[in-house]
Amino acid sequence: MDFTPFARALFGHRVNVSRSWTGHTREIQLNELDRLLKALRSTRWAAENGLDTVKNYDDYRRALPTTIPYASLRPWVMRMIAGEKDLLWPGVTRNFAQSSGTSDGKSKYIPVTRESFNRSHYRGGADVVAHYLSLYPDSRIFSGKSFILGGSFANELTLPPSVKVGDLSANLIDRINPIANLFRVPSKKVALLEDWAVKLPALVEAAMDENITNISGVPSWFMTVLKQIIAKKGASTIHDVWPNLEVFFHGGISMAPYREQYRHITSPSMRYLECYNASEGFFALQNAIGDPSLLLLLDCGTFFEFIRADEADSDRPEIIPAWEVEEGEVYAMVITSCNGLWRYPLGDTVRIESVDPLKITISGRTKSYINAFGEELMVQNAEAALTKVCRDLNCEIANYTAAPVYASDHSRGRHEWLIEFNREPASLDEFARCLDLALQQENSDYEAKRSHGIFLDQLTVVKGRPGVFDTWLASTGKLGGQRKVPRLSNSRHPMDEILRFNN
Repeated sequence: MDFTPFARALFGHRVNVSRSWTGHTREIQLNELDRLLKALRSTRWAAENGLDTVKNYDDYRRALPTTIPYASLRPWVMRMIAGEKDLLWPGVTRNFAQSSGTSDGKSKYIPVTRESFNRSHYRGGADVVAHYLSLYPDSRIFSGKSFILGGSFANELTLPPSVKVGDLSANLIDRINPIANLFRVPSKKVALLEDWAVKLPALVEAAMDENITNISGVPSWFMTVLKQIIAKKGASTIHDVWPNLEVFFHGGISMAPYREQYRHITSPSMRYLECYNASEGFFALQNAIGDPSLLLLLDCGTFFEFIRADEADSDRPEIIPAWEVEEGEVYAMVITSCNGLWRYPLGDTVRIESVDPLKITISGRTKSYINAFGEELMVQNAEAALTKVCRDLNCEIANYTAAPVYASDHSRGRHEWLIEFNREPASLDEFARCLDLALQQENSDYEAKRSHGIFLDQLTVVKGRPGVFDTWLASTGKLGGQRKVPRLSNSRHPMDEILRFNN
């Protein structure tokens, strides 16, 4: 039976709501902030920081003149995990999304409050479905099942009873409405398996004989699963297995490097809809065919502010609200949200594609990073790992850079490192092996992607000839006073340029 007409009637009003935002960004966002500030007043964090009397945006800006990074919130979050109530958000929080990307620990833990589940993550997911059904009147996605690919819960903390820490997707699957389970695979038991060597074949078995009409997840992870299913069924494309597959709802990392690979394993009729959903909230979605920009969700539990990209590292940047951004400008995003994050810098940069309605494209991160496969490898992870390996192997590095090597039809992705040594290790292969292990110890997301070599191969190291980085810098006009080598890049630039000098 096709339940799509019922779903269209159920979700359709959300499309009309989003259309009503045009011309009313300020009003909608101030209403959202008012709701958040009312909750803030009853928290201990507000009392200790003089925020328990704030009533409006002007009060909020005066009381909290700068951003509050995760390092400042971490002690409060750890107390929340231990079971204390009314800290950053009213009541007790029992779910936390584990994420990498901090300078003060292997992982950060983002509170996922009851309000965050309902007003942000699940509402955002429903909005995606609503907009898809509006864009494609011929859709029959509820005539079959969704294949939702998620992570697992973590075991690195000693947790009180009923508290769960893990991937955001694991939290969402664990708390999902039981009715939704009638329309999705795999089972919760399979979806939350931790060991990918066990989980991957279980996912293949659970999904390959179902009538799958839509898939949701991270492009790099799904590529591995889909290839396994195609091979298991002896098919040429995934549509040979699932002829009713319509759409891939994707997010987490850029789809661009994977589009050609997906073209090889899907039919030309396959549709793609991008979502901007993070551990901190569900922020935006693609709402027009052929337009890659994302509509910012103004009433989903988040108050948005922005800092011009060139001020992102300033101690006292100018923070502006959503209704004051300028089209074409790049900004770092700052959020206040219903998970207890107050003027929190996300670390993402976005380009404003339209101010009314407010639409963005994700342009990058405020810091150097690699997130080509969902690993969120940050410079501090790289520096700590290199320091350990150089100490253990008695070698010394003069300069380095790293970039992703994307998967092909016949190989998995990996990281490639170009390293100029002052003192070389006895074995470059041993150096690469040790660096790969050290990065796994420093970064839980990289560790997950490297698990059993299912998603990522071991990194490779190319030895840089003496002076190669200086030669490249000189060619760019930046040698000397403006000397700066990009450590990590989410693309092959400038790695390929420097490799040409190396060769």
